[in-house]
Amino acid sequence: MPRALLIVLDSVGIGGAPDAEAYGDAGSDTLGHIAEACAAGRGDRAGLRTGPLHLPHLAALGFGLAAAGASGRIPPGLAPVGVLEGAYGHAVETAAGKDTPSGHWEITGLPLLEPWGHFPETRPAFPPELTQALIAEGGLPGILGDRHAAGVAIIDELGAEHVRTGRPICYTSADSVFQIAAHEEAFGLERLYDLCRLARRLCDPYRVCRVIARPFVGSAGAGFRRTGNRKDFAVEPPGVTLLDRAEAAGRAVVSVGKIGDIFAHRATGRELKPGPNAACLTAGLDALKDLPDGGLIFVNLVDFDTEHGHRRDVPGYAAELEAFDARVFEIRTALRPGDLALITADHGNDPTWAGTDHTREQVPVLAFGPGVAGRSIGRRDSLADIGATVAAHLGLPWDGAGTPFL
Repeated sequence: MPRALLIVLDSVGIGGAPDAEAYGDAGSDTLGHIAEACAAGRGDRAGLRTGPLHLPHLAALGFGLAAAGASGRIPPGLAPVGVLEGAYGHAVETAAGKDTPSGHWEITGLPLLEPWGHFPETRPAFPPELTQALIAEGGLPGILGDRHAAGVAIIDELGAEHVRTGRPICYTSADSVFQIAAHEEAFGLERLYDLCRLARRLCDPYRVCRVIARPFVGSAGAGFRRTGNRKDFAVEPPGVTLLDRAEAAGRAVVSVGKIGDIFAHRATGRELKPGPNAACLTAGLDALKDLPDGGLIFVNLVDFDTEHGHRRDVPGYAAELEAFDARVFEIRTALRPGDLALITADHGNDPTWAGTDHTREQVPVLAFGPGVAGRSIGRRDSLADIGATVAAHLGLPWDGAGTPFL
């Protein structure tokens, strides 16, 4: 029986979606703009990387050609050389948003067509009744922030006052999200998680997709830094996903990275959350060694988004792409006859774009493995085609959205 490995390169978009203008993102292109910046010398950083973007293994899978389908041009340095080693295409998100859960749910066959609730870009950003309830029920002396902000910047700005006063830092963004940052030692990690569980309940009437705990450590003198103990408190998917179908069929499921959080830990099987991209990919490949027939491994690689996209860090993003590319051969050699590997993304986060938020973009779809011929699968009108394809490959019943392409 075949097996499947599904890898999401979080935020690696390949060109503006057809409705990007409605989101203020017309012209955004995460991959293309990174490649152009590197070709022009703007992707260099001493001790990290220099020169044009170098992704030969992804290019051989059709990455550059997929980008051309979405944007109309092959990014510099991404033209394939020799025989194509995978099926490639580009997919358009139909969900009304550009957030992580919506993208992942649609990948698994569940497009969310009703918009999420968002907080306005005002000061304060949160409704007074929500803030008052959080303070009263959470036993807090108050909150800090209460506005749209980039996470690293607001922690740098308010971290010392938070430690001094005990007031957690609450902020949001263009996504449907309520984020709470607190010092792991001065405030307490478990206390932060409990506060986020409370905020999750309080945010439900506002249709807020995620409440995120953003723990950090450090001091005003030495500087503050976020830790790997982030935890997302998302609403459950409002319908059946690929993961639900795999669980119902008794298949082994391994979720790596933030997949468990994104799906509210429903039907996510064995969850592994080892840390940064490299560790997550290693954990996924290690799990593949023992994955039984019919099993599914679902990996999210979040560092592209959190460490580089939101921080508008072109050299860091480029280096992260090159580090992943260097391991594509390792992924390919880990596959056995009958296995299918898919690489895709959930949205964009163009590091050359204004602001610090996600960008509404099309995403790559790269399918490869023993027996998968190199060819174009064209434009896919929904990310759900990915879930439908995995379901067909694994022999799972499917009546969700999407059409298989293999």
